[in-house]
Amino acid sequence: MRVADFDFHLPETLIALRPVSPREAARLLLVTPGEALADLTVGDLPSLLRAGDALVFNDTRVIRARLDGRREARVEGGGDGHAVAVEATLHKRLSPNRWSAFMRPGKRLKVGDRVRFGVTGDRACDGAALDATLAAKGEGGEVELVFDLSGPDLDIAINARGHMPLPPYIAAKRSEDDQDRSDYQTVYAREDGSVAAPTAGLHFTPNLLARLAAAGVSQHFVTLHVGAGTFLPMKVDDTDDHQMHAEYGEVSAAVAEALNAVRAAGGRVVCVGTTSLRLLESATDEGGLIRPWAGETVIFITPGYRFRAADGLMTNFHLPKSTLFMLVSAFAGQARMRQAYEHAIATGYRFYSYGDSSLLFRAPS
Repeated sequence: MRVADFDFHLPETLIALRPVSPREAARLLLVTPGEALADLTVGDLPSLLRAGDALVFNDTRVIRARLDGRREARVEGGGDGHAVAVEATLHKRLSPNRWSAFMRPGKRLKVGDRVRFGVTGDRACDGAALDATLAAKGEGGEVELVFDLSGPDLDIAINARGHMPLPPYIAAKRSEDDQDRSDYQTVYAREDGSVAAPTAGLHFTPNLLARLAAAGVSQHFVTLHVGAGTFLPMKVDDTDDHQMHAEYGEVSAAVAEALNAVRAAGGRVVCVGTTSLRLLESATDEGGLIRPWAGETVIFITPGYRFRAADGLMTNFHLPKSTLFMLVSAFAGQARMRQAYEHAIATGYRFYSYGDSSLLFRAPS
């Protein structure tokens, strides 16, 4: 399919730079097959689901994955003789002391470079240093960093010196601050590992979760660690030529069993976020049975995909020509989602990570 078929004009004024408060006050667009679009709020969710339905959440926790630092001066033959300011966004953990990362400025970096992250003049001792060696360099600014620290010691240093990795469309307009440390994290986050938030879940509060439970809607948690590749623009003209970045996820045996029981009893499985949906679809066999699963997924969902596990999807509004807009077009119908997005833009819905939400029910296959 042509990537251009998923383009649309989005006024820049609709890009949300802060979430609404309280979280569940965000607007929600209900998209149901054969029915008119409905403008609601996230707080209406308990009345939109039925007793016996199941919500599936991604409980990954965002780490402070954006690191500012400097590439140390090169003094060997061919060196440039001075340090260079750099920025890294950790993308994927490869081992206890190795991370894949996106780094800028990519053209100023070479294999073997030493990089010192954090404020170099404010260190109690060298043991607190967050230093790394650039071990490999790929295309598009992606590199492999080998840190001097390892395991929990490295995690502590990253948490101390790193920043919340706000999406580029927010970071380009304002700096990360203390408020983002809570705003850009779901209230149920517990498994460290993501460098981007599962943003559909940002709308939930303890009160809303309690009201959903009281309405008979069960809640289940899977883990998919979201990588920085979710923000990368597609650089191809045809979807067949696009390669998704791998992301690690887990579906426990208990969750798989519970969700299969929900479906067997006639309940609906509603994924909170595209990350939960992609993981659940990766864990479901051709017969529709959800199985325990752990590994990396590169699943890329476009129109024509046959969904096996999810009946509903709660998700924010996505970028033009993005893999996520392709996914929702596959789920609810391409023409239907174009209509929904046109309505959202015309009526002032807020877009992207801190924006409003939608609840989509799957189009008949």
